Amino acid sequence: MARTRSSSRLRWIHPSYYLRRPKRLALLVIAFVVVSIGVWDRQTLVREHKEEISKLNEDLSQLRHQLQQLTGSPGDVSENILEKLDASPKKIAFHDDPLDAERRGKVKEAMLHAWSSYVKYAWGQDELQPQTKNGVNSFGGLGATLVDSLDTLYIMGLHDQFKEAREWVANSLDFNKDYEASVFETTIRVVGGLLSAYDLSGDKLFLSKAQDIGNRLLPAWDSPSGIPYNSINLARGNPHNFGWTGGDSILADSGTEQLEFIALSQRTGDPKYQQKVERVIKEIQKVYPSDGLLPIYINPHSGKPSYHATVTFGAMGDSFYEYLLKVWIQGNKTEAVKHYREMWETSMEGLQSLVRKTTPSSFSYICEKSGNSLSDKMDELACFAPGMLALGSSGYGPEKAAEILSLAEELASTCYNFYQLTPTKLAGENYFFRAGEDMNVGTAWNILRPETVESLMYLWRFTGNKTYQEWGWNIFQAFERNSRIDSGYVGLKDVNSGAKDNKMQSFFLAETLKYLYLLFSPPSVISFDEWVFNTEAHPLRIITRDDGDTAIRADGKPKPKPPSLSSSLGGRRLKMMISWRTEERERESWIFPNLEAKSGRRKNM
Repeated sequence: MARTRSSSRLRWIHPSYYLRRPKRLALLVIAFVVVSIGVWDRQTLVREHKEEISKLNEDLSQLRHQLQQLTGSPGDVSENILEKLDASPKKIAFHDDPLDAERRGKVKEAMLHAWSSYVKYAWGQDELQPQTKNGVNSFGGLGATLVDSLDTLYIMGLHDQFKEAREWVANSLDFNKDYEASVFETTIRVVGGLLSAYDLSGDKLFLSKAQDIGNRLLPAWDSPSGIPYNSINLARGNPHNFGWTGGDSILADSGTEQLEFIALSQRTGDPKYQQKVERVIKEIQKVYPSDGLLPIYINPHSGKPSYHATVTFGAMGDSFYEYLLKVWIQGNKTEAVKHYREMWETSMEGLQSLVRKTTPSSFSYICEKSGNSLSDKMDELACFAPGMLALGSSGYGPEKAAEILSLAEELASTCYNFYQLTPTKLAGENYFFRAGEDMNVGTAWNILRPETVESLMYLWRFTGNKTYQEWGWNIFQAFERNSRIDSGYVGLKDVNSGAKDNKMQSFFLAETLKYLYLLFSPPSVISFDEWVFNTEAHPLRIITRDDGDTAIRADGKPKPKPPSLSSSLGGRRLKMMISWRTEERERESWIFPNLEAKSGRRKNM
């Protein structure tokens, strides 16, 4: 009897019992799956909970440390923080100066005029021709002005215009075009513009479009050395170089895609974009000269520079050096990006070797170099250098930092005088320097370039010297007098006569007006602690890199940067306190446009 009961109980664990009863087998399988999912889900929740607690504890610890550094005590700190920040020359006063607000409003109105003219006469086309009131597709019909303007519209709080532009991107932006695109121009304007719009708004449409155009550009890096070809057909691929370079790749074109493609990998979780552009830097490191100065042409087959070519911080060289510094900042200055900073510092020693002074006024300028010979010529494009030097100065020790910042200020003075020494008060394209004459305009056109006001914005933020705001305002007024017409803004064929051209460059909206707007905004608007600008002035969010390959977590999301005062919980509360000190409550939505939505965007990134 006992044996019978035992056999009856054992039949429940014998496989043959269930094979003869398929319904019970199915119930058993379902029960097993449900229990397994429950256990796995519980473990996942516990693990994520522990990770979140750990992260919050880290944030809290770092915030406490930052507050103690600012106040010297852990007690009631809010008033002390405001006093110390207002007193610091490195932190421009957080209150909104009424004159700054008025000037910022004028720049915003200029943006509205430029944008409305584009909408009216050139909607969806690359650039507006204001004199003839029509559009032209100078970039293959990619809506260059529209895409370039997205982040400017957002930052200025022009939300209706931003939504209008967003709808065009969603419904009309098509990259499948039989068009030979400049990899450089398409990257900085289109990829950069879309990624910046994504970082600011959190709208995944922009990321999807950025990935589409990124994929179309990617074959450009399929050279024997990994140095990219500078032109590619967007529909068919087939990368190649321009005939006028003799088959060589251009230095700036090859070294000015790192910010955008690293950001694209970070935000999509696909490392292929970052791997392509970082291979370029590894190849250049192999041939990097001791003075850090590279000629403007590189052979894409051998990876070697063409040493007969010009060395310049102007056209075709400029942004290579800019991106060495900015990739270091983009990665939050960690060990993983230290080699970018080291290369940049080497190049800045080279830059200093090219600096000369005019007579009789001792204006500092940057020469160009060919072989062992120097040319006393400087492009207005090289006027980005003062801002770059100011931005990089804080990475040095105190003595060297002061030296670099002083050089930045000297060069900025020269660039401002490029404007002041012409009848129109607008700068020519380049200048020559002769003994006893200070400077003379070479190529006399002005196409609404941003480089000088870019540097003024950086120097104002780093020094607090309002002279830079006054200089920027003078330049803005010169644009208003000479370049503004009823149907938009135009460049000048000649800065001496004031004769007008027929082009409103997309970078006027993307860069020139944006930098002017930020020059008159509190430094918390697109804070340098959280954002880095690409060379087309598109701000990209800083994300910490803690390894040499990617800045992507296992789940495909970007690794968060350590909290700073401006990005932590305490920092957000501080910004709210400061915003109460502004004159108009209405202005808060565009002076501090990112404050409330920040946590939501982090989830999307």
